[in-house]
Amino acid sequence: MSLSLKMEIDPVEDVTCLNPELLQLPEVSPFALKTTPLLVDDLFSQWLSLPETGNLVKSWINDAKAGTAVNACANFSNVNAVGSNSLPSMFSSVNAPPLSPRSSSGSPRSSKQKSSPSALGSPLKLFSDPMQEVIPQFYFQNGCPPTKELKEQSLSKINHLFNNPLNGLLIDEFKTVTKEVCKLPSFLSSALFRKIDVDCMGIVTRDAFITYWVDGNMLTMDVATQIFEILKRPGHKHLTQVDFRPILRELLATHPGLKFLQNTPEFQDRYGRKRGWQGDHSPCVIKLKNASRRVDTKDHFIHLCIFLIFYHMNRSGNGRLTLRELKRGELISAMQQADEEDDINKVLRYFSYEHFYVIYCKFWELDTDHDFFIDRENLIRYGNHALTYRIVDRIFSQAPQKFAGDVEGKMGYEDFVYFMLSEEDKSSEPSLEYWFKCIDLDGNGVLTPNEMQFFYEEQLHRMECLALEPVLFEDILCQIIDMIAPEREDCITLQDLKGSKLSGNVFNILFNLNKFMAFETRDPFLIRQEREDPTLTEWDRFAHREYIRLSMEEDVEDASNGSADVWDESLEAPF
Repeated sequence: MSLSLKMEIDPVEDVTCLNPELLQLPEVSPFALKTTPLLVDDLFSQWLSLPETGNLVKSWINDAKAGTAVNACANFSNVNAVGSNSLPSMFSSVNAPPLSPRSSSGSPRSSKQKSSPSALGSPLKLFSDPMQEVIPQFYFQNGCPPTKELKEQSLSKINHLFNNPLNGLLIDEFKTVTKEVCKLPSFLSSALFRKIDVDCMGIVTRDAFITYWVDGNMLTMDVATQIFEILKRPGHKHLTQVDFRPILRELLATHPGLKFLQNTPEFQDRYGRKRGWQGDHSPCVIKLKNASRRVDTKDHFIHLCIFLIFYHMNRSGNGRLTLRELKRGELISAMQQADEEDDINKVLRYFSYEHFYVIYCKFWELDTDHDFFIDRENLIRYGNHALTYRIVDRIFSQAPQKFAGDVEGKMGYEDFVYFMLSEEDKSSEPSLEYWFKCIDLDGNGVLTPNEMQFFYEEQLHRMECLALEPVLFEDILCQIIDMIAPEREDCITLQDLKGSKLSGNVFNILFNLNKFMAFETRDPFLIRQEREDPTLTEWDRFAHREYIRLSMEEDVEDASNGSADVWDESLEAPF
């Protein structure tokens, strides 16, 4: 045997002494390795025959001749990187047999394995248990407690604001705390004050505020949760319409864009004279002609704001607004905008006076007997008789929504608000759900061609009476399928409608002749206007147009009646 061959074999003699159990080769049974030592020798010989192994042994010889230290681990790593593809699958690593991918915790063999180091520096001895990571607490039943720094900053502001002989604040002085410490809209001040002043003492002390706001972990909650906790009544897990009345009263009393309702009888007197009302000189009080009760305009504004909130946000329709629904809606951002914006009409969500004015005027126009209820014959006149009798019958059958009032065969103010919002903006989800329930005659959750044809038959008859070119239902059905592109061509689901931008036109085709004709002959100029400001909804555009029209009508009637001699122009409402 030559010197080179001897040196080629000697360094690896220790490998042949490895315990066969340490190999843990998935291709070969451990029992076979233990009972058949020749198999290990054959595998070792196969490894020695590889070209990369020969180059490794030669490098060791050269290092020995040069008198340098032989780094077996490093050289083995290099061989593994270069020649791993040419090795058998059972020898995927050069410097040591591979570890089994199976967990050692469930194997009885693991208790007998020893991590004795080999002459080749096998990484088997480096294997250790993973470090245990401590997961910090992430759920707190009563809210996450504030950090030390945040708590100190808040206490500093609180001490400064409550620094007075009474060591507390009255309700008129509490707005600064609401804005600077709580970072909430100012019109929540009274609601927060009463939430803390549970004993109705008329004063909130420093200690009482700290107990509620800091120690109660309100400080670290998000704004939606803070407002939810302030408004909801004890023991409740939801908000009702009554819970919003206090903050809306304060908004009405303090917002600069609504001060004209406090200072002038402009709305109820001028508009009342036009619609048959008799003006009362008390601010914002409407006295109806031939009616035995007085109507507070401010109260109707509050009601409308509440109806808008629940129409858009209470998706379950049960009158109970949950924290999840509050967070998903736009109410919090609208509150913050209303608190910062002096022009209330720029707050298009929930609090716009223009929207209230348009809805209230429409309601009064239809309510011919002024009993604050609308029947079928009243509603059929909506939009210049735009709706069919069949869809009006479905509305009064309470298919889309159960009426809030208890007068049989009549809808109240709240029901009319829901109807009008759904009619004038058929692109919103509440509107799609409203009209879907109307067309779904059997309530099975899909719209079939027969159900759509039932409503379109009256449309077709009206077109013939008006000498318009009739469009057959077969052609209409093809048009609807093309617009919606439903998953199934034999029916349309609510999800299909929500996935299309043209869903509103489907309902107009079925029961609103005026809007159907307008869609067929739509003005490109109006389409371009809509694209210029996509943030505005169909309802926003409609309400703005109607508000301008109503304002111009009143200006013309005032001029014809010579009202300039009666009214003080300094008290004009900001139309």
